Amino acid sequence: RSAMSPAAVARGLALAALLVLSPAGATRQARRPNVVLILTDDQDVCLGGMTPLKKTNALIAQMGITFLNAYVPSALCCPSRASILTGKYPHNHHVVNNTLEGNCSSKLWQKIQEPYTFPALLKTVCGYQTFFAGKYLNEYGAEDAGGVGHVPPGWSFWYALEKNSKYYNYTLSVNGKARRHGENYSVDYLTDVLANMSLDFLEYKSNFEPFFMMISTPAPHSPWTAAPQYTKSFQNVSAPRNGNFNIHGKNKHWLIRQAKTPMTNSSIQFLDDAYRKRWQTLLSVDDLVEKLVKKLELNGELDNTYIFYTSDNGYHTGQFSLPIDKRQLYEFDIKVPLLVRGPGIKPNQTNKMLVANIDLGPTILDIAGYDLNKTQMDGMSLLPLLRGDKNVTWRSDFLVEYQGEGYNGSDPTCPGLGPGVTHCFPDCVCEDSYNNTYACVRTLSTSWDLQYCEFDDREVFVEVYNLTADPHQINNIAKTIDQEILEKMNYRLMMLQSCSGATCRTPGVFDPGYRFDPRLMFSNHGVRARRFSARSL
Repeated sequence: RSAMSPAAVARGLALAALLVLSPAGATRQARRPNVVLILTDDQDVCLGGMTPLKKTNALIAQMGITFLNAYVPSALCCPSRASILTGKYPHNHHVVNNTLEGNCSSKLWQKIQEPYTFPALLKTVCGYQTFFAGKYLNEYGAEDAGGVGHVPPGWSFWYALEKNSKYYNYTLSVNGKARRHGENYSVDYLTDVLANMSLDFLEYKSNFEPFFMMISTPAPHSPWTAAPQYTKSFQNVSAPRNGNFNIHGKNKHWLIRQAKTPMTNSSIQFLDDAYRKRWQTLLSVDDLVEKLVKKLELNGELDNTYIFYTSDNGYHTGQFSLPIDKRQLYEFDIKVPLLVRGPGIKPNQTNKMLVANIDLGPTILDIAGYDLNKTQMDGMSLLPLLRGDKNVTWRSDFLVEYQGEGYNGSDPTCPGLGPGVTHCFPDCVCEDSYNNTYACVRTLSTSWDLQYCEFDDREVFVEVYNLTADPHQINNIAKTIDQEILEKMNYRLMMLQSCSGATCRTPGVFDPGYRFDPRLMFSNHGVRARRFSARSL
């Protein structure tokens, strides 16, 4: 047996003395709640995205609370994930799309935002062990931004995927060292690898500190590679033919209007196939959730652990004749599942409050006992809603913002469309463009279920939807809605686009405390509409 060094002996004696002298303190420390955040990639809620997850529904939703109106402030992976980590809107964390130029995992992001993410505060200030496994940000691991050797501050254990979601043939950063995986299901299928790493962490972690785990799955993102046992599942399932499926998006931004209606048979076949495969990949996530909950129960830690389940954005499959993607301002792309179970949360509840992923950071810090007044976060703690507190004052609106991706050159698939478009399909329907740049106020109050959006394009196009009368957002009422509401919404959008911290939580247009001064309005819409692209970085 190797002899221990004098320093190690001294450390051991000091720890033993601490445990003997302060049992109450040690117990109190151990009893602080643990938190697990499971984040899926591109999982919708509007089009049945939760349907395949029977075990997750039983183990999280039925044992806790389902938020029926949970949204993301930007319907794209990297900006949305940055909002989760920072608790901020995109105009405050400056990650505007999935590119390095758009600040996705860039050196600037690493320097200015990463040191102040909620996991960094959990580890350095609250004394939590922190564990990350899976997809981080789309450009993580890029050579121009430090490669996989870069481990963000705040993580005790780091198992991050290089770049974007894959299921096989990927590289993980294991605490800063590259580990290459191949295509052998039993040892390489990423969703299962994440499950096994999570179980190992729960087996070998310290029992003297609370823990935070963030498990970020590739599913159901493309390339939709199912585990072999699930490739025959859902053979008779196809994408929902809901009210806005395969219809022309009239009175909408030009990008939506350019989609071809009716869609070709090959496009419909493609999106049905994608829909089915997405569900198949989620069955492995369902298994991951089950394994995790069972392990927490076996460890005697389940009752003291909050488990959050959500997605980074929604998705569409044929809505307004757009084949498949996200990025748009409509409910199917900005609305996500959010389920939570944990101490003090009654089972089988639903909540209709308007919540956003900028609330996750403040909530988890609140659970850990951190003073939220010390943060610059834009979101609100969900803890009062989780506990079922009475008479909680809550928001009635939030901001959605996106800066379109596009290239100076034409898309090689569709040269006839000219420069600026991207993510085009063989029939030249494009899912994004550089001027698919917009900002919206999404309002949900006792009197109104409304969305007001402005585009930064030559038209300064405006879209407004009354979701009470028109839940599928088919009829743009920008030209017919009451002019006073339009002006108030325009002003509220201007305020939210320049908000920071507490000013992002001021009363909305239909709240009792709302103040509107028409003299503060800009006379020229275009001046204000152009502000957010110029300010983005």
